[in-house]
Amino acid sequence: MELPTFKNTYNLPGIKLLPHRDPFLFVDTLISADENGALGEYTFTTEKNEFFKGHFPDFPIVPGVVLVETMCQAAGAGIVARGELGAEGKASFILASVEKARFRRPVRPGDKLVTVAKNVRVRKPLGVFELQGYVNGELACDCTVKCMLGDK
Repeated sequence: MELPTFKNTYNLPGIKLLPHRDPFLFVDTLISADENGALGEYTFTTEKNEFFKGHFPDFPIVPGVVLVETMCQAAGAGIVARGELGAEGKASFILASVEKARFRRPVRPGDKLVTVAKNVRVRKPLGVFELQGYVNGELACDCTVKCMLGDK
């Protein structure tokens, strides 16, 4: 699976772009972004993700809601990096709806989720994004989300 490329390369840590902090920051790196979308990645580990202890302890998997949040954060980091949503770390990106969510394979400890976020509509106060998450080139999850956009 060849992932799309976006015009602007960033390779920025999510903590510089998003207001989220541990244990709820799910973007290790924003790789690239432009007006069409963004590409980001996050590696799930037992050290930084406490939910693995209780979410099927004998066969730990990432909860679906966390996968959706991870993909949303990558989309948000992309629009913040491009300067469309306030200063770095000061953006407000609030989930309003999730549609057509599909979870196609389990995401487990050690897996790197690479998110492709396609911008359908990005204009305050609403953003619409088509999100796809890949593990080792295989589609693991996808959905369409609407988010309220603003500044803190």
